[in-house]
Amino acid sequence: MIDSQQALANIAVVLKKPKYAENIGAAARMCFNMGISRLILVRDEAPEYEDMAKMATHKAVHVIDRMEIHDHLADALAPFSFVVGTTARLGRKRTVERSPRDIIHEIIPLLASNNVAFLFGPEDRGLTNDDLKYCQYTSCIPTAEFASLNLAQAVAIHCYELYCAIVEMTRESAAEPEFASTFQLEGMYEHVEAALLQIDFLNEKSHHYWMRNIRQFLGRVRLSSKEANIIRGICRQFLWHQRSRALNPDKEPNQS
Repeated sequence: MIDSQQALANIAVVLKKPKYAENIGAAARMCFNMGISRLILVRDEAPEYEDMAKMATHKAVHVIDRMEIHDHLADALAPFSFVVGTTARLGRKRTVERSPRDIIHEIIPLLASNNVAFLFGPEDRGLTNDDLKYCQYTSCIPTAEFASLNLAQAVAIHCYELYCAIVEMTRESAAEPEFASTFQLEGMYEHVEAALLQIDFLNEKSHHYWMRNIRQFLGRVRLSSKEANIIRGICRQFLWHQRSRALNPDKEPNQS
């Protein structure tokens, strides 16, 4: 059975460029209320401490004190095998949105062996398509008509659903394997892109379109660390072979 404390320890809330320090404090308070201790901020500079601490209250101010701050989203997400992007925006280029409850039912079995991040965008515009490329899941809170929620409210709903699902676990679950981290996946995608460019599969006009589709496909596959390294190794060997052929055009290929 998955230990609830271990599961909660493997979860982080990531806030990308929040505008208001009060929302960060309110998010910290909600994380602490629901047993989540890891809060990560992606921002150029640290917000006003007193404004954050006031909303966090003295009970949860330690979450603010231990909060990680990164300049770039990729660095913040590097340790996580799975990222859940939260959004109310719909569009042709967006993946299919599902409710937090639906997403969390799939996330729970992964928490025994994997770190999972819940990513929230800035209050005024949310996550961009470029942000969502890191996400294997997209969560959309269902509402009656007006879809926009305050940042702290969105954090509260996801943390609540997570806590309820974790503490109510009663059946024994087999641990999932260790899946590839965002850092490993980004390295793999770089080699996949380089290999596809080498064989002219990607042209300038459709380059980003095809890479977005490849990312979505491989994201659904849920590659393990070993599988990501295998794909990267194949692409690396292919690129080496192409460079070798280019430098030695008269060399005959190996005969089996």
